Amino acid sequence: MRRLISTISWPRLFVASVYVCIMMMINGCHSSKPRAVQPLFEMPAAFSVEGMEPMPEKWWHSFDDPQLNAVIDEAIVNNFSIRSAWDRLTQAEQTAIRSGAARLPSASFLGSWDRNRSETDEIATYFTDYFASATVSYEVDLWGRVKSAHQAAILDAQAAQQNIDAAAMTLTAAIAKIWYQLAESKEQERVISQQIETNEKILEVIKVQFRQAQVGAADVFSQEQLIQSGRSQLIQVRETMELLQHQLSILMGKPPGLWWSDTAIDLISLGQLPQIDVPAAVIQRRPDVLSAYRTVQAADQRVASAIADQYPAISISASAQSSTDRINDLFDDWLGNLATNIAAPLFDAGLRKAEVERTRAVLSERLNNYSQTVLTALQETEDAVSQEAHQRMLIESLQQQLSLANNVYQRTYEYYLKGRLDYLRVLTALISMQGLEQRELTARRVLIERRIDLCRSIAGGWPLQRPDTSELISQSLTDGKEQ
Repeated sequence: MRRLISTISWPRLFVASVYVCIMMMINGCHSSKPRAVQPLFEMPAAFSVEGMEPMPEKWWHSFDDPQLNAVIDEAIVNNFSIRSAWDRLTQAEQTAIRSGAARLPSASFLGSWDRNRSETDEIATYFTDYFASATVSYEVDLWGRVKSAHQAAILDAQAAQQNIDAAAMTLTAAIAKIWYQLAESKEQERVISQQIETNEKILEVIKVQFRQAQVGAADVFSQEQLIQSGRSQLIQVRETMELLQHQLSILMGKPPGLWWSDTAIDLISLGQLPQIDVPAAVIQRRPDVLSAYRTVQAADQRVASAIADQYPAISISASAQSSTDRINDLFDDWLGNLATNIAAPLFDAGLRKAEVERTRAVLSERLNNYSQTVLTALQETEDAVSQEAHQRMLIESLQQQLSLANNVYQRTYEYYLKGRLDYLRVLTALISMQGLEQRELTARRVLIERRIDLCRSIAGGWPLQRPDTSELISQSLTDGKEQ
């Protein structure tokens, strides 16, 4: 249907057109609230263990390690993977804004002027033609196609926000693990250095006995070999320390460096288990689960949009235009029109139906992915609790073994000095004791990692500072010489 409206005031036509658009927009709106999502299995009522110690929002603060806190705070701001996640969020947000623009009328204005010269009887005359036009258009969203697409884009942006929190969670856990690996390496360096010093003192005793013909050369060589083995271990530990510091540097967004070579880092003693809520509460705050949840809701909205696209679409447009050779008369004589268009698919060879089925398959895929993500979250929590309990038992066993090995070494060494045992028994006891010292350190570090895994599995997000992208771009992109 098309109607010509002429010789009326253009502002009235324009306002009337906008009014019609808004009324049709209101009438065409319907509810498309995202539906709740449940995993495709029955949630357990509780975890196998319930801790009692409240865990802070920033879970690593439970370790009471100011140095670690400072490292993580700097990394969250400067890590480039986190910054990239912020950029992806901005892209998703702007996509949602762009998608939402289709829900409102669009209006445009065009104005132009043209200077002309006319010459009659050698007399030049100049005149100017002016032109102006205004247009309003709107698609009536009767079936909610546009609204569902907009809602899906909003949910995508919310998922992108949760992805930032998930990336931050991964980053903090990685830094904490590397930090205590570095702490263990520093402690291993100290222990191995002491072992080498002890072995060198024993070597001097053996050499004295060798010079007195009380022992053979094999005892001297065996002890020297043990010392060299310790020095090899020391080289490997120091290499590990440097590589760990390089990893920390990269995660903090700066070039590899040995920034913590002289920093004293301790293997902390852990407190009680943190409080573990019921499984439903845990998964509702995990960023990775929340992100998967939003992607399911977004897919559901896109199914609704694809279904609505099968139905007729109604759009209206209104325009007004005027032209004159005098600017003062430009707004006095207008020609306007109002148009309504109805577009309905008659035959599309199954294109729209195929799109509906495709979006439904995407929804099913994301629902399965969400259910798997929830299962993985439950497993990680149970695994971390179980592993920490068994690791504590392992440490207790190692400490008992270390105490016994120390007693064995002391007795065999005494008997050796008295000539009642050969050196092989002493060497075996010494190697066993020193190996247990190193294993006990590693076990303590692994226990801390088990607690990190537990905290990560039950923790939620925390407020993050959004970087100033424009400032970062201006710092990096300059008019200088290319590399």
